[in-house]
Order: sequence, then C-alpha cells, then structure tokens
Amino acid sequence: MSVVSLLGVKVLNNPAPFDAKYQFEITFECLEPLQKDLEWKLTYVGSATSSEHDQELDSLLVGPIPVGVNKFIFEADSPNLKRIPTSEILGVTVILLSCSYDDREFVRVGYYVNNEYDTEEMNDDPPAKPVIEKVRRHVLAEKPRVTRFAIKWDSEDSAPAEFPPEQPEADAVEDDGTAYGAEEEELEAAEAGAVEAADGVREDAEDEEMAGAEDTAGPSAPKAEDEVSDAGSEDLEAESSGSEEEDIEEEEGEGEADEDMEMGEDGDGATHAEAGKGEKLQGQHPGEVMVH
Repeated sequence: MSVVSLLGVKVLNNPAPFDAKYQFEITFECLEPLQKDLEWKLTYVGSATSSEHDQELDSLLVGPIPVGVNKFIFEADSPNLKRIPTSEILGVTVILLSCSYDDREFVRVGYYVNNEYDTEEMNDDPPAKPVIEKVRRHVLAEKPRVTRFAIKWDSEDSAPAEFPPEQPEADAVEDDGTAYGAEEEELEAAEAGAVEAADGVREDAEDEEMAGAEDTAGPSAPKAEDEVSDAGSEDLEAESSGSEEEDIEEEEGEGEADEDMEMGEDGDGATHAEAGKGEKLQGQHPGEVMVH
C-alpha cells in the first residue's frame, strides 16, 4: 500500500507559447508522517528515436509532508532548444511528471504535447528554420497516462516483496514433471488400446462380410443352370428324335401302301418307290437337328 496517493493534476497554462513555463496544480494525500521530502520532477522528451535528447526541465522538493490532503503549484522552465533536434521541435512529443521518495519513484504521469504554429498558413507551409515565437504548445491534459510503482517507505513492513514467500508444503507435492510424464504414458497406452480395439472390430466386420458373400452367392447356382440347360437339351433331343421316328414310320407306311398299289400295276413303280423312300430317309437324318 502506497503511503502517498496522487489525487489529481491540473495543467494551468494550456495552451501556451512554446517558451512559456509549465504550471501544474498537484493534489495528493499522505496517510502517514514521512521522514523525508517528496521530490517532484518534470522531464521533456526531445526525440522519439533516442533518449539522449531527454532533458529535465525542473525538480522540486516538497516537505515536510503533513498527514492528509495536500496541494501545491509546480512550475518548470521550457525546454532548451539547443538540446532538441531541429526536425523534432514541431509535432507531437511527451512530457513526464514524476514523484519520488528517497530516490525511489512511486508515480509517473505522462502527457502528449503537440507543438505547432499559431497560423494555418505556416502549418501548411512551415519555414525551413522553426520560428519559435510563432510556435504554441498544447498539452493533452484530458488523456494522461498514470503509472504507479510499489516502493519501500520508512518502515520495513511497507517494503514490497522482492521474492515470493516460502512454501514448505510445496516440497511435499509430487513433481509436476513426473506427474505429467505419467499422464502422457497413460494417454499413450489408452490410445494404443483404442487402436487395437478398432482394428479387431474392423477385422470382424470384414470376416462377416466375406461369410455373407459366400452364403448369398454360392457355387451351386451355376450348376443348377447347367442342369437346367442339359435337361432342356435332352428333352428337346428326345422330342425331336421321337418326331423324326414317327415321320419315318409314317413315310414307310405310305411307301408300303404305294408299293402295294403300284406293284399291282407295274413292277417299275416299286423300284421308283423304293428310291424315293431312300431319298426321304437321307434328308431326315436326326443328326442335323440343332438345339438352342
């Protein structure tokens, strides 16, 4: 806990000419009697690229400090132009208002400052060499950046902890590295078991698929088709043979009848009938029947 708390800072002369003094009304509160004074300091940042151009505008010792709320006016001179690069005079820069106790800084307030000419014509077309009499500064007092630091005041109890407190119970706790390694091994074992289980399920599924394929498409189907085709061909051959034999018998019967009739009339008729009978038998040979 800080013994001194900054309550507010008010920039009095703002805006102001570049070479005018800075004036701040500072309000703070002191909670305990202090053995030493407070040191207030104002720093001007001369360049955004290097801290070599920073310059301390002024410093002020305030004390002794009574307990309670205190207020005072802090004045600081304008920056030295010789320590600022010519290209850095115009534009935006920063000023830092800080306070220390016993050379230990505990609060810092930063402000942006815009330096520009007081006429639009000169801002649009600035001269090669800055004309300081025409330059005005504007402190953006509405947007300060406050940073606080914990320091040691008069008592040792107020000193901030430089090291974390001792924790003897932490030594009895298992090392995080060992526990982490054990957890990794358990995770790897669980993942390996899951992979093996998945492989087993996949193999069982493949075996079931193969067994199902054998049941649905067995080797007996083509055999049945062959038997059907063979049976059909036998029946067809049997029917065709039977029909041919009947035709032959009928032709033989007709031939005999003709022969009987013709033999009664002329002997040459029998010879012609027998020749015709032989020709008919040769034309109706059963081996020429095609089965489809």
